[in-house]
Amino acid sequence: MSDIPENAPQHCPGTESQDAGKASACAGCPNQNICASGAASLPDPAIDIIKNRLSNVKHKILVLSGKGGVGKSTVTSLLGHGLAAKSPDINVGILDADICGPSQPRVLGVHGEQVHNSGSGWSPVYVTDNLSLMSIGFLLGSPDDAVIWRGPKKNGMIKQFLSEVDWGELDYLLIDTPPGTSDEHLSAVSSIDFTFLILVAGLQLLDTPQEVALLDVRKELQFCRKVGVPVLGVVENMSLFVCPNCKSRSEIFPATTGGAAQMCEDLGAALLGRLPLDPLLARCCDQGTDFLQALPHSPAVVALNDIVDKIISACEST
Repeated sequence: MSDIPENAPQHCPGTESQDAGKASACAGCPNQNICASGAASLPDPAIDIIKNRLSNVKHKILVLSGKGGVGKSTVTSLLGHGLAAKSPDINVGILDADICGPSQPRVLGVHGEQVHNSGSGWSPVYVTDNLSLMSIGFLLGSPDDAVIWRGPKKNGMIKQFLSEVDWGELDYLLIDTPPGTSDEHLSAVSSIDFTFLILVAGLQLLDTPQEVALLDVRKELQFCRKVGVPVLGVVENMSLFVCPNCKSRSEIFPATTGGAAQMCEDLGAALLGRLPLDPLLARCCDQGTDFLQALPHSPAVVALNDIVDKIISACEST
């Protein structure tokens, strides 16, 4: 481990410094005691456990967005259904890493299910025969329970998910994260960085076309480059509104600066596709029904299938 990681704050003395945990910059850091004791410079024993646990997972894809409310969890569920629908031989898993706001159990229609623990680890909840899900939402007593945890405890929970869930043989593992570039992202990325980065197909970024949302996605792209995670591409969500009755299209969020297409050109990222805003999709998510089966000819489903094909093509070429 280097003295100061590339993504560390400039004022951080580093885990191998004599001032680790003792400098004034360390005051208030949740890892201050660990750094001061010297334990932070030791290899994390969880890394090898995670590597062994996920050795049967071919492609790991993080779903990120710097801004909340852009439909990231919805698109994760759509990608899961889309990948699983391509073939019954394609096994897909979704890990809901949004510790404080787990929404995948409701979106996928499996809220209220229980997670079973056995000698081989936690068994994920199966949405379909080849689509499974693990979320902290299954471990709460009630969907209304609030998870009030600090960073280290959230990091520990994500590592526990990565090391103890018995996914079996998976072709794709989608990791749905909360918005931003904080504890949950660093915990997942650090595990991938030190274990199976070479197996990572890429990273999925979501954004809406307004410039405010694009600013946050640009930050997320910089985050990916700093931590060394390859970017698979960008999905522009809610790019336009398609009326479910007359099928007419209109721009609700005008892309005044060129939208995701211009941003991708500026930053050298691939635009995987655009998903339209469909009110029927929101209804399906609330009800936990599969939108792809409910409305297979919807413009959103057509666009999603094209995105899924690009993801599969990119993964198979790695």
